[in-house]
Amino acid sequence: MLRYLLPLLAVSLFSGCTVTPWVAPYERQYLADPIMGFESDPVAASYMNHVYEAREAARGAEGGSGGGCGCN
Repeated sequence: MLRYLLPLLAVSLFSGCTVTPWVAPYERQYLADPIMGFESDPVAASYMNHVYEAREAARGAEGGSGGGCGCN
């Protein structure tokens, strides 16, 4: 019984990887709506990100350059 059940389970799990995307390309414009953003003011968030990046030299992973002195 297990000899037949295991391949059937494997096939059913691998078939889930072939599903077409849930979001069609023409529907992605709704996901890019500004109301879907995490911050309420993107300009202020960008500025604060720059300030933290210049102040905290160990923050990183934001794509910026320079050290903790603020001279980018």
